[in-house]
Amino acid sequence: MDTDLTAAYERCRQLHRRHGRTYYLATRLLPAWKRRHVHALYGFTRYADEIVDRTEDLPPTERAARLDDWGGRFIAGLHGEPVDDPLLPAVLHTIAIFDLDRDDFASFLKSMAMDLTVSSYRTYDHLLDYMEGSAAVIGTMMLPILGSSDPAAAREPARQLGFAFQLTNFIRDVAEDLDRGRTYLPDEDMDRFGVTRADLARARAAGRTTEPIRELIRYEVTRAQAHYLAAAPGITLLAPASQACMRTAYALYGGILDEVAAQDYDVFVDRALVPQRRRMAVAARALLTPTGTPVVVPGPPSP
Repeated sequence: MDTDLTAAYERCRQLHRRHGRTYYLATRLLPAWKRRHVHALYGFTRYADEIVDRTEDLPPTERAARLDDWGGRFIAGLHGEPVDDPLLPAVLHTIAIFDLDRDDFASFLKSMAMDLTVSSYRTYDHLLDYMEGSAAVIGTMMLPILGSSDPAAAREPARQLGFAFQLTNFIRDVAEDLDRGRTYLPDEDMDRFGVTRADLARARAAGRTTEPIRELIRYEVTRAQAHYLAAAPGITLLAPASQACMRTAYALYGGILDEVAAQDYDVFVDRALVPQRRRMAVAARALLTPTGTPVVVPGPPSP
């Protein structure tokens, strides 16, 4: 492997380690040869996210131009053109090694662009359309790297796990997203519980929730749990060497919902985090769990 490519994979690993603590821990349970490719995909998604969310001092048009420029370099690289970028060579190498679906990457970049112009979603179906590109496709990107005894059967659970992970993040990060001028709680759900954006802003300022917001968050948790339930069969369809990794990621992201519940569904009082001791215990237990053992779904969805 040439020096530039090695450096690109290392850049992706550093991004993953710095910004994806939960998934980075899980990835350490993969064989080393798979690990770097997961870092590459994480680096791709994280760097695009940083263009959108870490340049907030710039006008939307400038942020869009930066995303377009980076996406254009990525597309050029897919067509064999030389790429001058600190991480894209690793991404392009991973795509080539596993023959990943290029349409998944186009869908992801399209959803990232939506974050520059769309600040809310009227219905859950509208939010799912966004998450199709920002989350479900990440599940299908990952699947060839993880390997599966039945890729066709594992595809939908992989998509569902992407939905589950991202919705978990949306629930945990309501306050942070408000600060960016966005809500990922569907308007129709907010209407159902009598919650407005102004209510969310006041709760953010006060550092504590209200009863209607608490019930709204409880409802969104049940939505996420339903996605975890749909994703569960896919873990045992993965290659044996990948099951401990995804079993850990599944349990730790689901554990965020447990922490939200432990805070009585108050996402403003504190950012829900799984304690380090529990994180390490989950990883150790995953390593000792026999291949093919079904995962424990976080909290059954309410009827």
